[in-house]
Amino acid sequence: MITLRHHLLTIVAVFLALAAGIVLGGGPLSDVGQTVATAGKEDEPEPVEDRARTDYTESVVTALGPGTVGGRLAERSVALMTLPGADEQVVTALGEQVAAAGGTVSARYDLGEDLVDPSQKSLVDTLGSQLLTQQAEGDVAADASTYDRIGALLGLAVASREAEGQEVNGKARAIVDAVSGAGLMAAPDGVAQRAPLVLLVLGTDARDDGSDAILAGLAKGLAAQSVGVVLAGTTADGDAGQLGRFRADPAAAEVASLDGIDTVAGRVATILTLQRSLTTRGGAFGASGADGPLPLG
Repeated sequence: MITLRHHLLTIVAVFLALAAGIVLGGGPLSDVGQTVATAGKEDEPEPVEDRARTDYTESVVTALGPGTVGGRLAERSVALMTLPGADEQVVTALGEQVAAAGGTVSARYDLGEDLVDPSQKSLVDTLGSQLLTQQAEGDVAADASTYDRIGALLGLAVASREAEGQEVNGKARAIVDAVSGAGLMAAPDGVAQRAPLVLLVLGTDARDDGSDAILAGLAKGLAAQSVGVVLAGTTADGDAGQLGRFRADPAAAEVASLDGIDTVAGRVATILTLQRSLTTRGGAFGASGADGPLPLG
């Protein structure tokens, strides 16, 4: 029997495809005539007709969003973690969407530039080795690589393998204090819970192999200590962007990915992907996701 939920999901999927393919130029129609049509026109204002279409698509998805996401993260918490350069307005909107879905943001963790800078690998490696010995022996593999290890340590501090989450303990506080004390992360105040889900938001794309390897290590490590991780980026991050490149890494088998969070539709899809991650790992969703614009069912 087809329920209202299935209708809503289908409609949202359609508008997500519209938002990605028509509004933002992603999807299977984006390359048609693009080279000729856009050459030399980067600074021209968007045509009124296209602007109206954009506004209409966003307004419809905005109206459908609350009914679609409501209750999907009820009694669940999400650790919101950002990479340097993440769009502040988008991050705020994602937090609001988690709340609209009935969930809570356990805390926001802003990773620092040095943590993802390949030239600072020695610092990250030394700190990770010390924390492994002092706080995480038996919890993190002794032979883990530098960024797998620091990702797993961060996972121990902010995340939980229990779907209901767990209280912050002394080990978690010690790891957060050490990582933030080294200038690798901004430490939030008054955190009470470690969350089952981690939403890792992409920032500035350095476009080099070293940064891609760091991202893969962090995501893999976080996934090892949580119920589920969603790596989220803008539409530009998909396809040939950093999110698109991440999807070719073996770490993507354990981490869900979604591009399009710069749209209302993409933020709705983020909630559905977080919900799916409570039971199923991996999956590539969004404007250029191989598994579709959003999880259905």
